[in-house]
Amino acid sequence: MSDVVVATKTGAPESGLFDRALKRVTLLWRDMASSVSGPAADASWEGRMRACLEARGGEISTRNRAAGLAQSYQVAPETERLAFFQALASFDSDVAAVEAAMAQVSAAQDVATRGAAKARLRLALEPPRIKLLTQFTTIPDGMKFLVDMRADLLRLMGGDPMMRAMEGDLRGLLASWFDLGFLELRRIDWQSPAALLEKLVGYEAVHRIRTWRDLKNRLDSDRRCYAFFHPRMPEEPLIFVEVALVQGLSGSVQKLLDEKAPVVDPRTADTAIFYSINNCQRGLDGISFGNSLIKRVVTLLSGELRGLKAFSTLSPVPGFRRWLEEKKAEPGLLTEEESRILAEAAGLPDGAAALDAVLAARRPLSLPWAGKAEPVLHRLCARYLVLETGRGGRRARDPVGHFHLSNGARIERVNWRGDTSEKGVKEGLGFMVNYLYDPAKIEDYHEAYVGEGSRAATTALRKLARSGR
Repeated sequence: MSDVVVATKTGAPESGLFDRALKRVTLLWRDMASSVSGPAADASWEGRMRACLEARGGEISTRNRAAGLAQSYQVAPETERLAFFQALASFDSDVAAVEAAMAQVSAAQDVATRGAAKARLRLALEPPRIKLLTQFTTIPDGMKFLVDMRADLLRLMGGDPMMRAMEGDLRGLLASWFDLGFLELRRIDWQSPAALLEKLVGYEAVHRIRTWRDLKNRLDSDRRCYAFFHPRMPEEPLIFVEVALVQGLSGSVQKLLDEKAPVVDPRTADTAIFYSINNCQRGLDGISFGNSLIKRVVTLLSGELRGLKAFSTLSPVPGFRRWLEEKKAEPGLLTEEESRILAEAAGLPDGAAALDAVLAARRPLSLPWAGKAEPVLHRLCARYLVLETGRGGRRARDPVGHFHLSNGARIERVNWRGDTSEKGVKEGLGFMVNYLYDPAKIEDYHEAYVGEGSRAATTALRKLARSGR
């Protein structure tokens, strides 16, 4: 995932809140560890991990040792955390045991014997580190510890094959523990706990929440915010979506977030605009919740507000400017007519020079001839969204577009000056796009895109995208 409706960038809660929570749980883990009797025979990471795996003294002692290990990791500097991961990765499957189990599978003469041999092989293949990772779930806030630990691992592992294998183990465990069937969808509103609202402010990475008044505006009666929560992390949102209840498609995020705009009676709204989705936990990267979140919220809102007829996003185009930078000197990017119009408007020799001037300008939307450039940029943005491919030559090049098309949305409308913020101009030259979710067509669009690479788009946009070819 990636930006509005998909923010791959993850915010972080306000440091004060985070530090308080971290201090509380770290002290708790330290107290638990202090109750383990007897000095540790080996105080190294490897020795302490081995003690956890040996489970001496029963379940309570094992849990307390795991708490002590977590507490030591939590207060360790980055170099020591890397050493922790290297030690943990070394607790791999026993090669001799795996080879012996494989030989038993090969030698089995009947179905029953072969089935038993396969079961022994599965046990032999499971590295001991999985057992240790699972032990962390028994301590207070252990699930959050594992999620945060994977975020560190993703940052530190580099190309180390052992640590990459361990990351795969941890990702597999988290994917099973954070299965959608275990998650709870909850609405966040102005009456939600202050600590949760503070986290919402910190995690918002798409359209930064600047003040408490801004936050209150986003949680007003004509707004909705929904998040997925895990029962073991009840006060930590995993992903949340912000929704505006409006009349007609919205084409400007600044107007949508205007604190002075009149509040709309939700019962009169005919359109729900999903304008920001944020993944909150870096440690859950690669475990997708966005698809299900959008569909669940569409169903929920449809039942609550019968007047809603359209469900759309107002999404950024984060790769558009970068794509233009790559293509600006390519012959045929501009038609002869477009080149002439841009050159005359900018007072430059040709259209390529004018396009280069747009990209080089600090404030391209303020150029006196920006209005002349708009139809050309509009056509190029449509081409980028509808036709340009990325990895593998089938998926949409734009990451936000790929996310929504994968979920069964249709490219509905491109909006000039949709986001005039510094970030919006820097990434997408101010363009935003509406992706429409039609409940009756979601599955068809999803199958067409995933199976054939076919992108659902309006006839007008498709025609515009091809008009320069």
